[in-house]
Amino acid sequence: MPNKAKKKKKKKLAKTAYEPYVRHRITDSDMLALTALPPGVDRAEWLASNTVAFFKHINLLSSALSEFCTTSTCPTACGPGNTIYFWTDEHGRKLKCSAPLYFDYALSYIQELLTDEDVFPTKAGAAFPTGFFLLVQKVFLLLFRTLAHIYWSHYNEALALGLHPHLNTMFAHLTLFCQHHALLESEDTEPLQPLITALRRQR
Repeated sequence: MPNKAKKKKKKKLAKTAYEPYVRHRITDSDMLALTALPPGVDRAEWLASNTVAFFKHINLLSSALSEFCTTSTCPTACGPGNTIYFWTDEHGRKLKCSAPLYFDYALSYIQELLTDEDVFPTKAGAAFPTGFFLLVQKVFLLLFRTLAHIYWSHYNEALALGLHPHLNTMFAHLTLFCQHHALLESEDTEPLQPLITALRRQR
């Protein structure tokens, strides 16, 4: 399970790192139209379907960069703001682990949730569990951290592979979706706020 991230010292992602590339997207679609709850659609259904879609896309993006994220290059799971991400196991123990191990835990945890019919039911009319919204918040925190780690530790590799338009588009969509549906705390997004603002200016 995810745990509160520990910050050594506040440090935002340097604007100069992404500024030349922030306009690069794979689509000019109206992100707000993609995030808002459509009329007549159940909110839980909307959150569930988008959770599945975001997971699939971010998992693919993470896999494409996995060869650069190793125990040698990333001995600690971290993100912008000198933030260290701790994992909490089933016994409640906080684990400080390498980035590849942390994100393997994270994406495996999400996969298990998404395939659990009691949590993400696929049958029409099936009820969502009590506490579903809290679980969705946990999932989006982990997805956000996955992209945050890529921006912080593997942005150059993403640029070299030409993946930055996909990364920018996914991050802009995810952060807007989370803001619209209150899925993330401001303290989670604050270190990347300059990037979030820059991406939205390009809409």
